[in-house]
Amino acid sequence: MTSILNSVSSLPTSRVSSVDRVGALSLRNPVSVEFTRRRSVWSTSESESSGRRLVVRAADTDTDKVKSQVPDKAPAAGGGSSINQLLGIKGAAQETNKWKIRLQLTKPVTWPPLVWGVVCGAAASGNFHWTPEDVAKSILCMMMSGPCLTGYTQTINDWYDREIDAINEPYRPIPSGAISEQEVITQVWVLLLGGLGIAGVLDVWAGHTTPTLFYLALGGSLLSYIYSAPPLKLKQNGWVGNFALGASYISLPWWAGQALFGTLTPDVVVLTLLYSIAGLGIAIVNDFKSVEGDRAMGLQSLPVAFGTEAAKWICVSAIDVTQLSVAGYLLASGKPYYALALLALIIPQIVFQFKYFLKDPVKYDVKYQASAQPFLVLGIFVTALASSH
Repeated sequence: MTSILNSVSSLPTSRVSSVDRVGALSLRNPVSVEFTRRRSVWSTSESESSGRRLVVRAADTDTDKVKSQVPDKAPAAGGGSSINQLLGIKGAAQETNKWKIRLQLTKPVTWPPLVWGVVCGAAASGNFHWTPEDVAKSILCMMMSGPCLTGYTQTINDWYDREIDAINEPYRPIPSGAISEQEVITQVWVLLLGGLGIAGVLDVWAGHTTPTLFYLALGGSLLSYIYSAPPLKLKQNGWVGNFALGASYISLPWWAGQALFGTLTPDVVVLTLLYSIAGLGIAIVNDFKSVEGDRAMGLQSLPVAFGTEAAKWICVSAIDVTQLSVAGYLLASGKPYYALALLALIIPQIVFQFKYFLKDPVKYDVKYQASAQPFLVLGIFVTALASSH
């Protein structure tokens, strides 16, 4: 019965009855069944001859239009959160406002790490000053990294993930049909060109003879594309894809902030790429909720490749060992106080890993990230301050 209701709920209705779907059911005797939903009545007619086919007919409705139904896995009506919808996270309320849907696709909840990366890069440069001009430059760089290029990345990722989302989260904007293909493609181009344009403006403003920020934005955008899109689709490989994601969230915004106010140095490039291994661990956290769809689509995420138990230990090891290595580097560089500060920030992360993530990485993923990640990003900032001295 549920499957019948689900197939019927996507049919457009009008005042003209029509036969749109035929389901073959094995029945001992001919039957007549009538289903009633708010604002419409769906009826089934008796078999005309053999009694072995059930024909579903759309009867007259009391309105000319019936709104599209929310897929089975969507939050209950009125049960979703409008805040979650705007932030682009699960548990979101169903929305029909196109601008809110567009914002949801950009996943604003993912912007803060990029914004923070710009702050870290500016701090590491040692040349940021609290003047109106420097503050304005940094805000524009944050807009490039967060809303524009991260929004582009998230939108294009959702577009190429639409078949997986149809399995894991069919109520998301693209698989549910809340936004059209053309609207998604337009959004991708607007965000990409906006981010590249801001990068060019920042290069001119900073007086760069080589458009460093434009090259970083272009390289990051290309990385985002090959991460999500075939034929390369880096995310198909759990190791390569998650490292690329970690580098995008930690290294690239740091490099942008430092290049805006100073000069990128080889030691900082190596240090940030090392920190990207911790970003790999963070990316794995998000893979656990998608195991069903990833397996169905043949994506070798680490939870699919190694199983949930092994993958969750790989995840926390990548996060913890990376930070401990950075602390060791700071200590060896003659910066013991920064090393101790970083160690103090690692301890609560380990506590929350055992309290939440290692118990159930699917059930507690949001709680774990909300509890542990603030300490991780503070550790990145401590490392940036150490780099500036």
